[in-house]
Amino acid sequence: MGLASQEAINQFKALMDQVDEPLKKTFKLTKHCLLSLQNVHQGYIVETLERFLKAREGNVAKAHKMLVDSLQWRLQNGIDDILAKPIIPANFYRGVRDSQLIGVSGYTREGLPVFAIGAGLSTFDKASIHYYVQSHIQINEYRDRVILPAATKKNGRYIGKCVKVLDMSGLKLSALNQIKLLTTISTIDDLNYPEKTITYYIVNVPYVFSACWKVVKPLLQERTKLKVQVLQGGGRDELLKIMDYPSLPHFCRREGSGSGSGSGSSRHSDGGCYSLDHPFHQELYSYMKQQSGCREPIEPAKQGSVHVDVALGKPEEAELCKTLESELKKLRNQKSLSGSLKNMKISD
Repeated sequence: MGLASQEAINQFKALMDQVDEPLKKTFKLTKHCLLSLQNVHQGYIVETLERFLKAREGNVAKAHKMLVDSLQWRLQNGIDDILAKPIIPANFYRGVRDSQLIGVSGYTREGLPVFAIGAGLSTFDKASIHYYVQSHIQINEYRDRVILPAATKKNGRYIGKCVKVLDMSGLKLSALNQIKLLTTISTIDDLNYPEKTITYYIVNVPYVFSACWKVVKPLLQERTKLKVQVLQGGGRDELLKIMDYPSLPHFCRREGSGSGSGSGSSRHSDGGCYSLDHPFHQELYSYMKQQSGCREPIEPAKQGSVHVDVALGKPEEAELCKTLESELKKLRNQKSLSGSLKNMKISD
């Protein structure tokens, strides 16, 4: 049964049986193009309830509220249909992909998909924040509806999580200008896709990382911080303990990958998976276009982002934002940064 007790699961199920029909529908079943898509749990109800319970430290009432709030968010923002709304035209979407660097490089030996993320080189400067949020949610939904179910079928056992490897090559303090976008994406994941990532590996760490981490760390849930592991250099040796070489992200394969500033060429070199031309993104974009074609056309497709509302923060989070702004000002006023990563601990 995992971390949650059978009694907690039964209580949670009983509460979910009492929710309104529209919420039951988005939780259980949505039909698209004659394909039945159980968009939230994919047929693994107990495992889904366990994820939300873990996100709320086993408190059934809080986990129930979290799941109901998430289902309402899905209904209000049309998340069940978001994979039928590709970002168009394709050349505009290519700009989004070239500035929001993410892809799937392969799978761990346990069958978990490996998401490679170019955190240091992502610029988020080719479109409005709404497009990047839309794209992030679409990748989340594609992961949950297509990639993870396929991995489950291939491995003959439930695969419900992934591994993420974040490349910090090229990271600069100017990346903190995107703090609003990063906060929005982090909030969406925390509230609506809890416990979908088993570990966050951070590689190719430059000296400015410790300063950036000071600012970003307060945005993360405690359970997320505990999953973060900073690896030496490109992390190749450590990652090869859990995956085979072909599944390594391209930025981990180089001998002596270290904490240099990196360059834009690492986005697509050595089989990089960020590009729209990579099979992962080709399959994702084709899937979205196919889903779009299956919908009954209300009006001709046109360029425009999907605006997704994000839950407003608690009062204490307003104070956090002020603190972050203060820290940013301090960092920007510094003429130089110094420090060593040798004794750095993520939990500090």
